[in-house]
Amino acid sequence: VQLQASGGGLVHAGGSLRLSCAASGRTLGTYAVGWFRRAPGKDRQFVGGITWNGVTTYYADSAKGRFTISRDSAKSTVYLQMNSLKPEDTGVYYCAQANTMVVLTRINGVRYWGQGTLVTVSS
Repeated sequence: VQLQASGGGLVHAGGSLRLSCAASGRTLGTYAVGWFRRAPGKDRQFVGGITWNGVTTYYADSAKGRFTISRDSAKSTVYLQMNSLKPEDTGVYYCAQANTMVVLTRINGVRYWGQGTLVTVSS
């Protein structure tokens, strides 16, 4: 499985961005896809995820109420809609895939990583 992330950029605080994660290759069984953020000088942290069927989403506290994850199965793409962005949302965003949502939240449980896309939120 290959994951291709895109959509990062520079935005003012309060603005919005939508990141995309396009998947290619063959995935068997159930899985979860989500996003991690690596802020400057910090480790990657879980942002949110969605199950393979789109039924369940889960977000880190920092993302709740502002970020929304969705999927387009026809395009094999997962989206991260980020609204009301804050300077502390700045970082490199990575999409990732794991066998389950629980495992996805643990960085060492991720099976596949996409390359990062940089999001910069100016104050």
